[in-house]
Amino acid sequence: MRKYLLLLFISLFTTGVVLAQDGTVIKGKLLDAQTKEPLIGATVTIKGTTNATSASLDGTFKITAPNGSTLVVSYIGYVSKEVQATSNNLGDIFVDPSSGSLGEVVVSANRSLAIDRQTPIAVSSVGAKFIEEKGALAEFPELMKSTPGVAVSRAGGGYGDSRIAIRGFNSNNLALLINGLPVQDPEAGKIFWNDWAGLADVTTSMQVQRGLSASRVAVPSLGGTINITTKSLESQEGGTVSQSIGSYGASKTSFSYATGLTPSGWAASFLLSKSTGDGNAEGLYYTGYSYFANISKILSKNQTLSINFMGASQSHGQRYTYQTINTYRAAPQGENRFNSDWGTLYGKTYSAEINRYNKPLLSISHDWKINETTSLSTILYDSYGTGAAVYLTGAQGSIVSNTNVNPTVPRIGDAYSPIDFDAIVATNKARTDGSTATYINQAQNNHQQYGLISTFKKTVNDINFLAGVDLRGYHRQNYYVMNNLLGGSYWLDNTDVNNPGRHTVVGDKINQDYNVDIFSEGVFAQAEYVKDAWSGFITVGGNNTSNRKIDYFDYLTSNSKRQSPWVNFIGFQVKGGANYNLDAHNNIFANIGMVEKPPLVATIFPNNKSTDVNDTKTLEKLFSYELGYGYKDAMFNVNINLYRSQYNDRAKNIQGQQNQDGSYPYANVNGINELHQGIEIDGKFRPVKQVTLSGMLSIGDYHYTSNSGSGLISSDKPNATATVIKSLILKGQPIGDFGSSAASNAQTTAALGLDIDVLPQVRIGANANYYARFFASYDPSKLVPTPANGSTPAFDPTTYKPVQLPNYETIDLNIVYRFKFAGLDASFIGNVYNLLNATYLGEGYESAPSNASNTTRLSTLGVNYGIGRLYMTTLKINF
Repeated sequence: MRKYLLLLFISLFTTGVVLAQDGTVIKGKLLDAQTKEPLIGATVTIKGTTNATSASLDGTFKITAPNGSTLVVSYIGYVSKEVQATSNNLGDIFVDPSSGSLGEVVVSANRSLAIDRQTPIAVSSVGAKFIEEKGALAEFPELMKSTPGVAVSRAGGGYGDSRIAIRGFNSNNLALLINGLPVQDPEAGKIFWNDWAGLADVTTSMQVQRGLSASRVAVPSLGGTINITTKSLESQEGGTVSQSIGSYGASKTSFSYATGLTPSGWAASFLLSKSTGDGNAEGLYYTGYSYFANISKILSKNQTLSINFMGASQSHGQRYTYQTINTYRAAPQGENRFNSDWGTLYGKTYSAEINRYNKPLLSISHDWKINETTSLSTILYDSYGTGAAVYLTGAQGSIVSNTNVNPTVPRIGDAYSPIDFDAIVATNKARTDGSTATYINQAQNNHQQYGLISTFKKTVNDINFLAGVDLRGYHRQNYYVMNNLLGGSYWLDNTDVNNPGRHTVVGDKINQDYNVDIFSEGVFAQAEYVKDAWSGFITVGGNNTSNRKIDYFDYLTSNSKRQSPWVNFIGFQVKGGANYNLDAHNNIFANIGMVEKPPLVATIFPNNKSTDVNDTKTLEKLFSYELGYGYKDAMFNVNINLYRSQYNDRAKNIQGQQNQDGSYPYANVNGINELHQGIEIDGKFRPVKQVTLSGMLSIGDYHYTSNSGSGLISSDKPNATATVIKSLILKGQPIGDFGSSAASNAQTTAALGLDIDVLPQVRIGANANYYARFFASYDPSKLVPTPANGSTPAFDPTTYKPVQLPNYETIDLNIVYRFKFAGLDASFIGNVYNLLNATYLGEGYESAPSNASNTTRLSTLGVNYGIGRLYMTTLKINF
């Protein structure tokens, strides 16, 4: 009886206290500010009390608090946030993540990010916590490999050499934005991930927008946009130090520090890291340094200024030569480790191709909230990149046989032994005239990329009106330099028509020397509508792109043709979409758009040795539409997307395999029409608070809808004769893309993920990825009805199909243990990639297309094998 009386007393007392507080029930929803994911288990406390509650599986919470209370939101890995309880329903509360548990105030938000259940596009995001736990040895694209429609390859396996495709579009039709700034190469259109190899350490979110994107730039992408948001102003003082050790000598040391926000409104933060290793295969050694610095100033209540400086300096060996499957299988090192492109020089490991580059990016952003309905945001940026591809070439420089060249490189032992660079030195020294026959060439690439993006925003009732300018400039120097004579005294160079017969030495320019200038002026306008269950947008824009080339080697100084005329393209875009939230759980959306894009510089001119302008130049065009459905509740969410994109008038310039005389053939093809369509499904299931199961399935259909337009087969050999072809036989073929440097894109991908909080301090995760229906690249110049010489074709191009590579799957594991070390927050992270050491083909290239069976051609195909099992362990301490 006394027990029941005591319980009654406690109940009455508790009720009395609650009533005495004159409290009301306050509810809200806690979301990650970057990924918009719910913060499950986040704590909400009434400031000054011990009264608290936790967020449920969908991020919602309820708490009884006195009127006018201040709520404090806290969550591991996120910045604590205070919220005034000004109403009973606080709606969505966005909390900023911070991998190092450092408070971050977003001074200049990435204006191109999409918002879940609001922006009507297909989007997937990962945050700082995901990157920290799963990205220790993963390259940037691999962090997105479980995203629907995304295919990732490590190419030859070199440091930062990864490639990515979205919905069948390779990187030259994608956009990479860092804090809203375009950073991919405007000339080739490619994304060079090794330029940003250390950026993951300061990334707060990475968002992939598939198809028509929400990016506010005047030169849009066609296949998708990758938005990377980095840290900005840190409000609290602190830092991190971490050390990682992994497979094949992999080591990474990182240190970061933030001053915190001073009373005068200043804050600064920086990060430095160094990565070294022997590489995932023989000869792929690397050294990389990454750096990041931010200085921010809160100028006033309505104005902020932020300066960012970031980049990565790296040097790494590469595996760039395709070998056959049979060659790899016979290698004693194993398929995953064999690399034909390295050897020893003067007793030290030396790669036959080395990539080194440094591309620092400086940006200054200013945000001005003019009044409650008006704002102006401006970013000025500049990047100066310098570096080169350094590689073996000449009489003894051929590593593997192809249709044009037999292998000539000497080796220490058999075909699987290292290249004997010392033997090449001895051969050169023995030449009676002192000249070198084989040397190390340096393909130098120096460029400056700069611009300004300014956006004016005005809110009228429920509509946000935006207008802006996007101005870009690009200047690139392309030339070759004699890097190493390998024992010779000089190289006889006849490629400079203004100075033929030169005896060139180390440091002299050789083979080619030309500059490219690209300028773009664009404007855009957008209207955004958000009210109740409806949201939508419409964007219009236009831009003019001007291209010019100046050739210093292949034209006499007196020849006016050494400088091409400015080649201009005026393009437009219009896109729009709408989202409707049927209820608290279901939403549907649709988008549609038409985009015109200028062709790449490489397709404007026949090859590197010419300033002639192709007569068939035209704008590339995309018409795309998409339907989407989403469901989300406390335990389960799913997204379904149907898309169809017609890509017309694409132009391609494909460099073929090197000829015996050292020249390269080029196929310049126009009027390529493609269809990219498919279905994507992804979702998450949380049966209990501690378990998250995720998955996705993407089934694409990427094929050519017609034969190509006319083409030009040329050579970069001086005075070579070009051959005109009427068309290439492409209709109906799957898009594996073409050219010896093209990636192989899977058209079917699937993924499963499982994350379990086994203890409050311990989290384990597993991710499985599956790739199917992907095709080798090939030489398109062979797909002609009749060869240039009028002879009977070696095979029937009308029945040709690219080689289909075998399906494969990989499994990755990770574990995180968070603990206290000397009173400081610390974490131990372990990662294993390709746990089962699966052997698979990452890429393939068919240099001599034929009508033989897929099995027969697969055995003779030039391939790159994927990466074998790797591990990385990381100890990180926050202070």
